Amino acid sequence: MYTPLLTGPMTRRIFGQTLGLLSAGLLLPGWAVAAPQAAKLPRKKDLLKTMTLANDYFMQKWPDPGKEIVTNKTRPSHIWTRAVYYEGLMALYGVDKQKRYYDYAVDWGQKHQWGIRNGVTDRNADNQCCGQTYIDLYQLDPQPERIRDIKASIDNMVQSDKVDDWNWIDALQMAMPVFARLGVLYKDDKYFEKMFQLYDFAKTGHGGNGLFNPQDGLWWRDKDFVPPYREPNGEDCYWSRGNGWVVAAMVRVLSLMPNNAPHRDEYQQMFLAMMKALPPLQRPDGYWNVSLHDPTHFGGKELTGTALFVYGMTWGMRQGLLDQKQYLPIVAKAWNAMVTECVHKDGFLGYVQGTGKEPKDSQPVTYDSKPDFEDYGLGCFLLAGTELYKFVDNPPVTAKS
Repeated sequence: MYTPLLTGPMTRRIFGQTLGLLSAGLLLPGWAVAAPQAAKLPRKKDLLKTMTLANDYFMQKWPDPGKEIVTNKTRPSHIWTRAVYYEGLMALYGVDKQKRYYDYAVDWGQKHQWGIRNGVTDRNADNQCCGQTYIDLYQLDPQPERIRDIKASIDNMVQSDKVDDWNWIDALQMAMPVFARLGVLYKDDKYFEKMFQLYDFAKTGHGGNGLFNPQDGLWWRDKDFVPPYREPNGEDCYWSRGNGWVVAAMVRVLSLMPNNAPHRDEYQQMFLAMMKALPPLQRPDGYWNVSLHDPTHFGGKELTGTALFVYGMTWGMRQGLLDQKQYLPIVAKAWNAMVTECVHKDGFLGYVQGTGKEPKDSQPVTYDSKPDFEDYGLGCFLLAGTELYKFVDNPPVTAKS
């Protein structure tokens, strides 16, 4: 098992996390030593079996992908929560090309006329997230209507001077891959340049000095959480899933952009900074806390942030950017924990924090708790699982220097 070098502030932080886990009754004696199988990944067929089970549960529950989602109010089914699910489904389709997956995604797009929630003038990243799958499907079958509205929406942003739209970090995952896809599809750097302007303002402008803290290698969710805001233990509030969205954004953008694309180095450096920050924060049971620096603030198992970190770390190993000797035990422990403790017999996923923006939202999170939206948790899980599936198929030997 990977053990970080604990010095200075990090020593105090890890010690504090350990005390927090003890006080919360979360650190059991046997957790001090990883189980022998913790660093072993499942076989490919078992990875696929687990993902298929979880996905089948959802597809059977939602046979009509155009059906509105009713929680505290009625919402259309092409909002960000469902769009994240389709990111995961398209990833699953990439490794297991079942026609029913493709048809389910096409039906979703058709039910919404390949549109976005508030029309082509909508600048909200959450509502643009569906465009990731629309463009994927366009590339598989280039029917103009599939890309019409999402391109018009992004073009409106490219043509404006406004750069402060992404004032919450989830927006990076929701919209950056759309800009990147269009930049690649049309071989036009204007999409890359606008994407960077929006990203850079989120990083360095919002909240006064930006939402990224280079000292900790993590992001505050939005301006409400920049200092002097503190968690109950006195630490900064770094929400697990929020940082998971940033990791996913970097992975998806780097996967798409050509090596010579503008600002690619910035995204790679951001990815690596976050990858350095996350390993020491992993819980002894394999998960990451919803509050990354405060295990006493609704400490417990949580799938979505954990799955997104597994997604990022596995992709990084596959690309040779991360040392698998260090990261493979971390990833294997997290994935095995999720499969063993979150996946119900019928495929329902437990320990999924519902929507919100901070640790206390949609709590408590338990094995049997049902989030207000089940879709995005599955999307995160499928993204992680498909990366692992590809890693098992062709693991790298050494990390790039």
